[in-house]
Amino acid sequence: MCGYGNPLLICVCSNFTARVGKTSLIMSLVSEEFPEEVPPRAEEITIPADVTPERVPTHIVDYSVDSHNDGSIIRCQITAIIFDCKNFSQLTFRLPLILVGNKSDLVEYSSMETILPIMNQYTEIETCVECSAKNLKNISELFYYAQKAVLHPTGPLYCPEEKEMKPACIKALTRIFRISDQDNDGTLNDAELNFFQRICFNTPLAPQALEDVKNVVRKNLSDGVADNGLTLKGFLFLHTLFIQRGRHETTWTVLRRFGYDDDLELTPEYLFPLLKIPPDCTTELNHHAYLFLQSIFDKHDLDRDCALSPDELKDLFKIFPYMPWGPDVNSTVCTNERGWITYQGFLSQWTLTTYLDVQRCLEYLGYLGYSILTEQESQASAITVTRDKKIDLQKKQTQRNVFRCNLIGLKGSGKSGVLQALLGRNLMRQKHIRPEHKSYYAINTVYVYGQEKYLLLHNVCESDFLCDSEIMCDAVCLVYDVSNPKSFEYCARIFKQHFMDSRIPCLVIAAKSDLHEVRQEYSISPAEFCKKHKMPPPQAFSCNTVDAPSKDIFVKLTTMAMYPHARLRCMCTCNRCTFCICQNLLNSDLLQSVKNKLFTAVLNRLRAAVAELGAMLLSDEESSIVHQVHAVRSVEDSIFMESSLDPQLLEDRHVTQADLKSSTFWLRASFGATVFAVLGFAMYRALLKQR
Repeated sequence: MCGYGNPLLICVCSNFTARVGKTSLIMSLVSEEFPEEVPPRAEEITIPADVTPERVPTHIVDYSVDSHNDGSIIRCQITAIIFDCKNFSQLTFRLPLILVGNKSDLVEYSSMETILPIMNQYTEIETCVECSAKNLKNISELFYYAQKAVLHPTGPLYCPEEKEMKPACIKALTRIFRISDQDNDGTLNDAELNFFQRICFNTPLAPQALEDVKNVVRKNLSDGVADNGLTLKGFLFLHTLFIQRGRHETTWTVLRRFGYDDDLELTPEYLFPLLKIPPDCTTELNHHAYLFLQSIFDKHDLDRDCALSPDELKDLFKIFPYMPWGPDVNSTVCTNERGWITYQGFLSQWTLTTYLDVQRCLEYLGYLGYSILTEQESQASAITVTRDKKIDLQKKQTQRNVFRCNLIGLKGSGKSGVLQALLGRNLMRQKHIRPEHKSYYAINTVYVYGQEKYLLLHNVCESDFLCDSEIMCDAVCLVYDVSNPKSFEYCARIFKQHFMDSRIPCLVIAAKSDLHEVRQEYSISPAEFCKKHKMPPPQAFSCNTVDAPSKDIFVKLTTMAMYPHARLRCMCTCNRCTFCICQNLLNSDLLQSVKNKLFTAVLNRLRAAVAELGAMLLSDEESSIVHQVHAVRSVEDSIFMESSLDPQLLEDRHVTQADLKSSTFWLRASFGATVFAVLGFAMYRALLKQR
């Protein structure tokens, strides 16, 4: 493909007969005058981009049969076949080409009437033109047509025999129409036509120009305009008209703006823009991407039920070359009672794809026309690359919104139940999922301290040794079956093997808690194991409920993933109520530091009080000794003031006073922090009551 900015190679040759004037044409183009002495062959020349109509640098090669440069005609992108207007009975040519009749100054008639049947016979011939090197007739036009034949070829777009566009062109323009039809009503209204005109040609259409375009379509096509908007048939008719009138560049400008190459395939540069992802970083959709996906969902949710039916989902993916989502998606994200993907499930699936396979997400956004509709350079602008997880651990805070938790346990321990419970499905609803449609992933939103986060659960297959991809996560959920005595032993072994010395927080889930609990065949009980390794106690869980299963453990897992450095001792595991917030604040590092400072200040004050009390209880003799000591100190002070002793002595003398000031400061700070916390909790509870 010769794109704008890539060099264009034109090979000028004859019909393999000598003295047709091809060298004279090249030299006349360069010097703008007819050469009196013509060499056997012109040297290869380069025309700069700024002097060509299409702004493309052009190399021109003078091809001669008797010279050893057969590779030139193979490397060239367009061939200009030069023939003598006086003798055109023996034309032979190769592809691709244009026909050029030279020496038109020597004849009094035009050869076009004889050449046109040949041009119609061979559809590969882009155009034909008569010129004269001596009179400088159509010299510049010759090379302009050569450039145009390469940059805007007719072959991929139009079939002259059938007088209609080719299927590949129709398919590409249909996709472009569906992307541009932003309200999905089957027509392009004035606003959509203006937006299309601006993003393709950088200029809007005047109202009268819009009406003129629609009038042309109405005149030639009965169903080309509907409700004062351009239909798909009218859109295709307009481009057929452009091609038939020789304005191929109009259609090609549209095609290339929407990412197509000369073969009418979406280019890799368009579908897979460069995106650098450092190690230990994850990928997420940013706010602009979610707004775009929301508009896509609203565009295809025709019945406005906040869910996409199978027909609506099929309509959404019509502009894709294949169906990107399989039936397993319905068991990966939230669906309604009829099994249709909800709005939340739609966004969750895109979040999952971005996290697990960002290149596939870029490809999907390219098919949807993200960069065109949002007027961005590429769909890479929709992706946020998070910072290294090590930095999050150092700073003890994170800006990430998606957290991955791996479910580990024996087969049949209840991992699938936990997975589907994240999507609000109890045991009864889980039984309706076909085995071939089950997924190893589930993703849904979870609220932690009022913030919406995505929790991604991954059901890790049972194995004696986990690979690196199964270990790398933000939190680990060790699931065991309370009714199976051999279930916990596997969890304990995997924990000691992979996670005991890591900084990944772990949570033990006692699944199937509605069944009779048996003693686990392990050296210590699960509760003692958790206490020994400083983990939260085992969390009882069951999805055998009438309503949706409890989401407490998912809030707990997300909180642990967000704050892996903290030891959260939340009693009810909701992390939203006032009690949970107070508990976590009381156990925070900041409050522990304030408490230690306050304890030190109080202890110093007690020591000072004990010292004063001891001095009061001294005997008279001891008191006189103390007075003598004070007298000596007063003399030392006077000597110090007069002789300006070493500053270190001054610092030592005031150590006690500095400690007192520090203690007073921390006492005031502690009191202020306590008052601030009480006022904050009161305001929070007041807001909670209003909700």
